[in-house]
Amino acid sequence: MKRRSFLIGAPLALSGCAAQSVWAPDDVISRAIYREEGPKYLTLYTMKNTGSDNGAHSALLINASQRVMFDPAGSWKQERMPERNDVLFGVTPALERYYVSFHARVSYYVVGQTIQVPDAVAEQALNLALVAGPVAQANCTRTTSRLLRQLPGFESIGQTWFPNNLQADFAQLPGVETRTYREDDADDKSVAAAEINAALATDQ
Repeated sequence: MKRRSFLIGAPLALSGCAAQSVWAPDDVISRAIYREEGPKYLTLYTMKNTGSDNGAHSALLINASQRVMFDPAGSWKQERMPERNDVLFGVTPALERYYVSFHARVSYYVVGQTIQVPDAVAEQALNLALVAGPVAQANCTRTTSRLLRQLPGFESIGQTWFPNNLQADFAQLPGVETRTYREDDADDKSVAAAEINAALATDQ
């Protein structure tokens, strides 16, 4: 598995878009919860084709009273971040990097756009994510954009099916910081998934 690096100034990687209800038990969620000190923020991840730059998937990292990933119709199956209907819990910075690494490969790169928000806005985003899923296949961006446009300060976000449109709207918000993540792993996501899950199994 190739080592990765974030490049400041360009956008972050790729998840497939299927509606299946998943509901981790309360005790599993409680043990997994991760909280980060400091300002609250949202990070929009857009997974893009390296050849065409067409967007293929959208996901939203929410740093509120806890740190979660809203990954509507996401395709990475793993054991470290328990899931409730497309919300992944216990998203430490290390697990966030693994999430991005799973999506970045020779044929796709990932754009990450981060914006600081008031505590109340972050908490509203968390609550909206908790009731948004499960999300049907190909509805990842439609659901993510609908969530965002309900937040104070995000009214300019248009509801859209297209990741590139959402990325462009998000880029117009004041204070957004953008970074791009690329890897040269093979196109087969199952290879990256197997390597990452093996690493997670030994990194307890």
